[in-house]
Amino acid sequence: MRPVRIAILDLYCNHPNQGMRCIKNIIDDQIYPLEWDVFETRAKNVFPGDDYDIYISTGGPGDPVKDEGVWEKNYLHLADKIFDNNANDKKEKKYAFFICHSFQILSHHLKIGEVTKRKSTAFGIFPVHITEAGKHDPILKDLPEPFYAVDSRDWQVIQPDLNKIKAIGAEVLALEKIRPHVNLERAVMAMRFSNEIFGTQFHPEADVIGMDFYFKREDKKKQIIENHGEQKYNDMIAQLNDKDKIFLTHNTILPRFLKHAVQELRGIE
Repeated sequence: MRPVRIAILDLYCNHPNQGMRCIKNIIDDQIYPLEWDVFETRAKNVFPGDDYDIYISTGGPGDPVKDEGVWEKNYLHLADKIFDNNANDKKEKKYAFFICHSFQILSHHLKIGEVTKRKSTAFGIFPVHITEAGKHDPILKDLPEPFYAVDSRDWQVIQPDLNKIKAIGAEVLALEKIRPHVNLERAVMAMRFSNEIFGTQFHPEADVIGMDFYFKREDKKKQIIENHGEQKYNDMIAQLNDKDKIFLTHNTILPRFLKHAVQELRGIE
């Protein structure tokens, strides 16, 4: 039996990041025979063909609403092809995971919510709250309420169109942290677009090594302290070594998505 093939769509556009390392490590750590290839989708307009089983689309910088031309047209065409393929019962399903910037682009494309710029950058480790649907989802159901995740974004998906979401068979699975003292809407943080397609507005791939690297950067430290205070910064440093925080999220969400996809593709109970 051939290995399951994974296409990693790189949307970082040559910007330094820890996401690619984390995604590759998670794939390589799985017990199933998996092969992966990286496609510089945004920087070089390079795309995978139809011969991949799973597509993982990364985070990235910039405005998810701005039309970026040819590469984005091809990117959305690929997303539509995955949805169309899965709507055909005679074809083998394709699985896809959309992270942060990719999640925002897809949500805007499907018109299932409003994608807007945040008042301030979200960067750090924050609680994520699971909806009733999320409590029954095979990927999130065993996580604590709330669970903790790495959030790094200037944009947000808010005001989910629940009628449109229901019409396409999707479900909102998680929402942004509760902020009773702030009169702002909570962003959608995780969504199941279909049985085969999942997305998060946070970074489930993030690990302790990567966050330690970022927290020690002077610009990131200054950003967190200015936006959230020094005590919050110190709390985030402490959370890095808490196995119930990002360690748990890193070891659960993307690995469980891969496990579910492989089981479905190979007919494994």
